[in-house]
Amino acid sequence: MTASTPPGKSLRPRLRADAARNRAQVLAAARTAFRELGTAAPLDEIARRAGVNIATLYRRFPDRDALIAQVVLDGFAVVLDAARTAAQTARTDPLGALETFMLSLVDNRETLVLPLIGGPVTNDPQARDLQRQIAAALEEVLSAARARGAVRPDVAAVDLITTAALVCRPLPHLPQQQAATLVTRHVGIFLDGLRPNTTRQLPTAPTHEEVAVHLAPGPPEDAPPSAASDR
Repeated sequence: MTASTPPGKSLRPRLRADAARNRAQVLAAARTAFRELGTAAPLDEIARRAGVNIATLYRRFPDRDALIAQVVLDGFAVVLDAARTAAQTARTDPLGALETFMLSLVDNRETLVLPLIGGPVTNDPQARDLQRQIAAALEEVLSAARARGAVRPDVAAVDLITTAALVCRPLPHLPQQQAATLVTRHVGIFLDGLRPNTTRQLPTAPTHEEVAVHLAPGPPEDAPPSAASDR
């Protein structure tokens, strides 16, 4: 994916219908297996859940790292779509845009097997690029909100990203309706906390780069030094 490629799209040749279906089934099975078993989930178990043989899985994804990377990329593409939609809506209704952004991620959380939600990590450069694009789109939302006096000035994109990650975590022991009600309430409480009429001073937020460096198997070469390394 490049910056000019729409999120969720790829430059690879279009797959036949059956091949595309198999690929989608493998990715859905991988998301479930990674959530339940971690990234060490056996690939033959993922193939079994997908209803395909292991050779079919390997034709689509030559190794575990390729499968992990695609699961993460798909999740970031969903987030980027929501962030870009929010950036457009924020020009007229910034807080409404943020609420829609948060709740749309909750609605799609089954596809969000992302590092910040406890999912697998990857050093795939496309994933890092998607993260940067998400942060930039959310900064657009906040810029529009600040211009209209709708949010406090010390809110950063990383606050939106981490809060979205928290509300997307499942509440497995509650009935679905109760869990959905609690999530909606918590999003509302968070949005009220963004309003400018507050006296509580926030600690300085980490930057997007400072957070992202911990969401990969190893620090990328261009990563900024962590706070711990400065001590």
